[in-house]
Amino acid sequence: MTSVDVEIRNPSGLHARPAATFVKAAAGFRSKVRLQNVSSGRPEGDAKSLLAVLACGVQRGHTVRVTADGEDEAEAVESLRALIESGLGEAVEP
Repeated sequence: MTSVDVEIRNPSGLHARPAATFVKAAAGFRSKVRLQNVSSGRPEGDAKSLLAVLACGVQRGHTVRVTADGEDEAEAVESLRALIESGLGEAVEP
């Protein structure tokens, strides 16, 4: 199992379109991928489910934990970390 904590810096957090972008990327991996909003303490959810990601209630400034378990776990965590840090298609705020 591999995991990483990342701060959300894009304006809308993981809502609507950014969440869909994240879920689409997570679905591309064979590993089981989970997302947890560390800042709010909400339970982790399936990162390949749009409803589960939206239920995490991730806003700008929150820290999330991306965890993957399976044959491509390291690649999944690194790719999703980079996607989050890039702003999920939105401009990243400092």
